Amino acid sequence: MIDQFIEGNKTFIKEDFEKDRKRYSDLVQSQSPKTLWIGCADSRIDPERVTHAKAGELFVHRNIANIVPLQDWNFASVLEYAVAHLKVENIVICGHSECGGIKALDKEMQDSYIPLWINNAREAQIRVDAKIPPPKNAEEEKKRLTEIEKENVRLQIEHLRTYPIVKKAEEENKVGIHGLYYYLETGILEELR
Repeated sequence: MIDQFIEGNKTFIKEDFEKDRKRYSDLVQSQSPKTLWIGCADSRIDPERVTHAKAGELFVHRNIANIVPLQDWNFASVLEYAVAHLKVENIVICGHSECGGIKALDKEMQDSYIPLWINNAREAQIRVDAKIPPPKNAEEEKKRLTEIEKENVRLQIEHLRTYPIVKKAEEENKVGIHGLYYYLETGILEELR
């Protein structure tokens, strides 16, 4: 696998880096992304690829189920750096279809850490299950899962707004907060309201 990475890097240098050398030279000096992207760690979703963003345009934080944890120093430091130092203008939380983290909400797990982590999305599941009847077939189960994945994005936006630095930046119109949902089946990004 490492050999594939090295060969892939050679292709990157030839087809991207060398063709846009000035941009990459400028990035050596500093970064000034306009957006903090909070997304799932799922290997099927590459934020730069699905948005066609260039290097330096997104400041990215990824974890299982695109969670905005309420008490996590890693996440809080990324958020603080993005808002206070990089002065991002947008914060995006992006969920996606077929999210394994959201599916895990319905499973009894023996893992030590995953159940604790995805519990940060439990309220999304509770909200959806309170609004719809229990699914009776695979199609209804898929619709339920999609609704939980989307509600989780909305929930994580609520979590995001509990951070004082975000609350202040939003009140001062220095940052916009957006929810997106990515469909693995079609490659389409949908804005959530």
